[in-house]
Amino acid sequence: MDSITQAMLGATLQGAMLGRWQGRKALAYGALLGTLPDLDVIIDYGDAVANMTYHRGFTHSLFFLGPLALLLTWLVRRLHPHPGYSAKRLLATLALVLLTHPILDCFTSYGTQILWPLTPTPTAWSSIFIIDPLYTLPLLGAVLGGLLFGLRERSNKWPLLALALSSLYLGSTLVGKSMAEQRVEAQLAAQGIQAEALFSTPTPLNSLLWRVIVLDGDAYHEALVGWLDRAPPQLERIPRGTALAAALEDSPAHRRLAWFTDGVLRYDQIGERLVVTDLRLGMTGFHPFRFDFAGWQDGQWRVPAQIERWPIERGDLGRLILLWQRIWHPETEVPLLAWASELGKPLLARRSAEPE
Repeated sequence: MDSITQAMLGATLQGAMLGRWQGRKALAYGALLGTLPDLDVIIDYGDAVANMTYHRGFTHSLFFLGPLALLLTWLVRRLHPHPGYSAKRLLATLALVLLTHPILDCFTSYGTQILWPLTPTPTAWSSIFIIDPLYTLPLLGAVLGGLLFGLRERSNKWPLLALALSSLYLGSTLVGKSMAEQRVEAQLAAQGIQAEALFSTPTPLNSLLWRVIVLDGDAYHEALVGWLDRAPPQLERIPRGTALAAALEDSPAHRRLAWFTDGVLRYDQIGERLVVTDLRLGMTGFHPFRFDFAGWQDGQWRVPAQIERWPIERGDLGRLILLWQRIWHPETEVPLLAWASELGKPLLARRSAEPE
C-alpha cells in the first residue's frame, strides 16, 4: 500500500496498544515504525528490473521482521524502560506494527516476498488497489482523533473501531475478487476457452469494479466486472506477443521478472525496441512497469547489461471518470481494446493520436 496508509495503520495499531501510556507519542512511533519496511526503496539494485523485483524483499520478510521486533523490544526495555506496560505487550505491539506492513502489501497486486530468503512466487492476493481511500479513511480518522483529543483515557476505543472497520473493508475486497473471477470463469466455460492463468485486480482507487486478465497462449483476454453488472462479462481478446519472448530466454533479468509477475507479461516491438509490460499493475493501456529489454542490432535482438524503464505517460483523468461511470452504469462502453493497443505504439505517436 501507499506510505500514508502504512503510516496510518502503524500509528493506529500502536495507539490502540500503547496509547494509554505513551499518549500522542504512540501515534508518531507507530507511524515511523509502520513505514520502516519500505526504506528498501533507497537501495539501488543495479537496474530497473532489479529495483522492482527486489523491492518488498528482505525488509518485508516475516523471517526478518520477527527478529527485528525482538531486537527493538530488547533495546527499548534496556534504554528506555516504562513501568506501565510489560515487555510482552511491547513485543506484541512492535511485532504487529512491523508485520502488518507486509501482510497488507500482500493484498495488493505488486508482489511481496514475505518468505524471503525462500523464493516462492511473491504473494499478491490483489484484492485492493495500492491506494484505496475507503481503507485509509478510518485509520486517518483515528489518528486525527488521537492527535486532537489524546489517547490516555482507558475508555478510548477509537483506534480499535478504526482497525475493525478497515479490516472489514479489506475482507469485503476478497468477496469482490471472488465475485469477479466466478463471473469470468463462467463466461470462459460458455465460450470454451481454456485459461492458462487468471489474474484479477480492482480498478484504480476502488473495489467496486474489477479488471480480470486471462492468459490464453499468444493472447490474453481482459474483462471489466462490477457489482452492479447484470450482463455476462465481455471478454476482449488482445495479442500478447509471446513469440518475442524467445529472444529473452537467456536473460536472467527476464527470468526474474517472469518469476516475480507469475508470467502475467506482454511483449511489444516498438520500432527497434523490445518492450516487456507487467500487465498486473495500473490499468489497461496504462501500466507503470514497462521495460526496454532489447534492441534490434545486426539482425538480432540484443539485451543490454542493464535494463531501463520504458517511458510512460501520467494517468488520464478522463479514463478514471469513465471507469467511475462504468461502476454505476454497467452499460457504459469502456474501450479496453483501444486502450490496450496503445501499448504497442511509441509515446510520441500516442500523443499525436489524441484528440485536441
